[in-house]
Amino acid sequence: MEAKSEEAVAATLQQEQVQMPPVLEEKEKKRVLVAVDESDESIYALKWTLDNLFLYGSTSTSHVVDKKQKDEEAGVVILVHVQQPFQHFIFPTGPGVYASSSAIDSIRKSQQQNTALLLSRAKQLFKGRPQLVQIKAETIVCDGDPKDMICQMAEQTHPDIVVVGSRGFGKLKRAFLGSVSDYCAHHVKCPILIVKPPK
Repeated sequence: MEAKSEEAVAATLQQEQVQMPPVLEEKEKKRVLVAVDESDESIYALKWTLDNLFLYGSTSTSHVVDKKQKDEEAGVVILVHVQQPFQHFIFPTGPGVYASSSAIDSIRKSQQQNTALLLSRAKQLFKGRPQLVQIKAETIVCDGDPKDMICQMAEQTHPDIVVVGSRGFGKLKRAFLGSVSDYCAHHVKCPILIVKPPK
């Protein structure tokens, strides 16, 4: 696969003008919190964020960037991954049975490896994108309910905007399972952008 030249990227950007959220229009250094998990929808939301919120010349109509602008940091993307808390006991058929310490250690180790792979995959998206200026990536891994933890991390890190992917649950699934994006839209105290993948 050939790398696109900067001229080709600029031409593509002019064709696909995406309106910048008002909260980010005048910001030179943006702080964006992106929730990532194993789903394709969250990875798409991160790609969308990098492609549309951190463009060369995103605060102006020109896509021409001089070397000084290229070397300056455009902002920070805070990648938040929430792990499901591990329950120390299971209910096979009767009273609670506690898992052995070796089983707990094995499960935690596996969970840490999966998280490391996910964050590594997410960080790879930052590399080799010619239309990007310098972006710092920070990662936060926490345990708990994703709905609550994303809201809590947004409160602690003070981003300009929170970006979450949408799994596109129907009304029935959303009623039974709940929707992280819906919950965050109602409880995050800063602007939120819900990115839906193309159909």
